[in-house]
Amino acid sequence: MSAAGPDPERAALDARVLAWMREPGALDAAPEAGEARFAELALALFAWQFERCAPYRRFCEGRGATPASVGDWRDVPPVPTGAFKELALRCFPAERAVHVFRTSGTATERRGELWLDTLELYEASLLPTFRAHVLPDLAERPIALRVLAPSAEEAPDSSLSHMFATVLRAGGLASGGFDLRGGALDVDGLCARVESAREAGMAVALCGTSFAFVHLLDALAARGARLPLPDGSRVMETGGFKGRSRELGRDALYGALGERLAIAPERIVNQYGMTELGSQFYDSVLRRPDEPRRKLAPPWARIRVVDPRSGEEVGAGEVGALVIVDLANTGSVQAIQTADLGRRVADGFEVLGRDPGAEARGCSIAADAMLGPPA
Repeated sequence: MSAAGPDPERAALDARVLAWMREPGALDAAPEAGEARFAELALALFAWQFERCAPYRRFCEGRGATPASVGDWRDVPPVPTGAFKELALRCFPAERAVHVFRTSGTATERRGELWLDTLELYEASLLPTFRAHVLPDLAERPIALRVLAPSAEEAPDSSLSHMFATVLRAGGLASGGFDLRGGALDVDGLCARVESAREAGMAVALCGTSFAFVHLLDALAARGARLPLPDGSRVMETGGFKGRSRELGRDALYGALGERLAIAPERIVNQYGMTELGSQFYDSVLRRPDEPRRKLAPPWARIRVVDPRSGEEVGAGEVGALVIVDLANTGSVQAIQTADLGRRVADGFEVLGRDPGAEARGCSIAADAMLGPPA
């Protein structure tokens, strides 16, 4: 493989996935409309990743899965997220990497890594989904985007910071910026910017991690203050509800956000994403306000809900482990078994919490199956 760029087969796969991401109206199509297209691309990508990523090939061979034997995208072996802490699961030489995203963790923890030899697919995937689910009315009103997370310059290995930087760079917003600097929230600055947006007749999209919002709420409570967001505003939170200081459930967080920020639950969007993936998934509440809340996937990604031990698909409405097949992960591994439990809801899914044994199983699988000879 040339250090100058991907080989022709990979370039052709990337081009096909990018074309889908950039099609006008792609997110509005019914999932079944793109099923044949997704299946063809997923199987072609599996064959390419099987050949180019030696640890993944050993993992698949240990399960009797090869491109010759796998005829359905649902049978592509998913890698547990814990494996990304053990190995560099990439399909290209290290010297061709342009970016590495890392999972959050302490200085002594092993952190999962997603190696990228291009950011084009990642950015092409995130922009239409963020706009559709967080800014669906952007053409109708001016919106200011405020981010409760460090900038990409402060946190270059954070996929979340890169996502927000990409959205801000793409334009179309009335204004925007980051309100967490040097590890501290600029509460005074945020309050002033929200008030300026109100005076200018702008709505605010206030985005960040769940526990950044907890810190904001604590700071407002300590002042005995509220920060009512302007009419038409929305909140996007991500990252789960368990932090290093305490655990806060979704209902409690949303209730506190309503009290301090004057934001209704139906204006709060949860994003489900992870460092190991190239795509993100959002609550449906702003895009489809008259329908039940659930996470929606872009057409170039699919969700399976499986028994965490057997890997078999569970029945409709039953709880299982979430497996994601994401065509945006062309240079890594497209099929990932998460450490999260969930269930299907209509054409989407609901996340119910962590599977306590998933992380240990993932690391064990990585060590046993990927580093050793094939079974």
